Amino acid sequence: MIGLPAVVAVLLVVGATVVIGVYGLPVSRTTSDFLVASRSVGPGMNASAICGEYLSAASFLGVAALVLLGGVDLLWLPIGYTAGYLVLLVLVAAPLRRSGAYTLPDFAEARLGSPGLRRATAALVVVIGWLYLLPQFHGAGLTLATVTGAPQWMGTAVLLGVVVAIVTAGGMRSITFTQAFQYALKLVAITVPALVLVGVWHHRGSPDPFTGYWAVPLADPRQAHPLYATYSLVLATFVGTMGLPHVLVRFYTNPDGRAARRTAVAVIGLLGLFYLWPPVYAALGRVYAPQLATPARADTLVLQLPVLMLPGMVGRLLGALLTAGAFAAFLSTASGLTVSVAGVLSQDLVTRRRGGVREFRLGAVVAAVVPAVAAVGLGDRVSLASAVGLAFAVAASTLCPLLVLGIWWAGLTARGAAAGLVVGTTTALAAVVATYAGVSSTGWPAVLLAEPAAWTVPIAFAAAVVGSLTSPRGARGSTLPLLRLHAPESLLRADEAG
Repeated sequence: MIGLPAVVAVLLVVGATVVIGVYGLPVSRTTSDFLVASRSVGPGMNASAICGEYLSAASFLGVAALVLLGGVDLLWLPIGYTAGYLVLLVLVAAPLRRSGAYTLPDFAEARLGSPGLRRATAALVVVIGWLYLLPQFHGAGLTLATVTGAPQWMGTAVLLGVVVAIVTAGGMRSITFTQAFQYALKLVAITVPALVLVGVWHHRGSPDPFTGYWAVPLADPRQAHPLYATYSLVLATFVGTMGLPHVLVRFYTNPDGRAARRTAVAVIGLLGLFYLWPPVYAALGRVYAPQLATPARADTLVLQLPVLMLPGMVGRLLGALLTAGAFAAFLSTASGLTVSVAGVLSQDLVTRRRGGVREFRLGAVVAAVVPAVAAVGLGDRVSLASAVGLAFAVAASTLCPLLVLGIWWAGLTARGAAAGLVVGTTTALAAVVATYAGVSSTGWPAVLLAEPAAWTVPIAFAAAVVGSLTSPRGARGSTLPLLRLHAPESLLRADEAG
């Protein structure tokens, strides 16, 4: 237990987050400020903010936990999280920004002209956002409980209070500054202890964790059918990224499509730099903390490893630095998700008319409270990286087909898009519910439910294509929205000026 240094670290992170968030308040006045920061965020700042909100509880704590449990097969996890932005860069980033939309439901209605499809997309954004928020609140409770011995609900309550305060005060404009700061903090917090611990391992001449230790998974449910699980994981992370609402809304904040592409390129580099380190903690954990290699305890590896390797004040200080980084991860990701869900609630679901700042603030409270309460209720049944992986699978099976086909296939119709959403949602959410309910824990049923993307994504794409091809003649509607997605920037600016 790290104790007082960890408490001080958490207080400093929370204080710095509030102070930086307040900096954005004087320029957060309009609905556009709250939803998309008035589309004025440059590529460098936006890339840092994206990484700040993308590197969540799963990245900071969960990746090391799963690699500890599963060995080399799970090294695909950080690779997939990073490479997802390459797919997003090639297929989605610039066209999505050129669409001129505020939210994903905006895009769906503008592209296909269907208010019903808009509402369905809005509901999906909320579901995916809540699935992703759930492990953030659980991770905050787990972290505070691990390092201080406090009740697990206390960390969840602290995160809830800070996130609601920041988001309702300044919206997207405010959290852009805080997320950029939090990325830098997370990078330092995970890098410095890793370098120190590697130095300790080298100085002591300890066993090499990369020989033999990685050959056999320790306690990983994927070990029954590792090849299928790996391919499904890769697919979910590669294409699920483009369906994450808190990621996509960031590209609406860029001034234009060119800036959106440059942002995506910068994100790939910044994420790659961060993801060098979680596998290092997992490797050292196999030597120094094998007692943590259980599903119930693995998520605490990153926080406990410094104290296990360096008992005393140095280990406690390194643990406090990691605690600060972990809390920054929860704050930044939860803030981004709350903004994206609140935007959809206020614009599409809370009121019949398009909401303003007041509706956005109400939506932010609802967006954060629901998953926080669920996190307390589920307790230790939530695994950080696994929960986020399921959110990726749902996003890959629903919003990914809508975006890819909506941007690149003129034949997509509202009926086809709706069919893809219904089939993808039904299959992916059924897998999520069954996994949390523990319907099956062995064999093919368990791995198909735990890693559903390999079968749910193709089914969703197929349903969208079949639904479109069987739509009545003339159901495609106008081609002008599609042309806007691919028109040169200079033409769009001339059209807006005219």
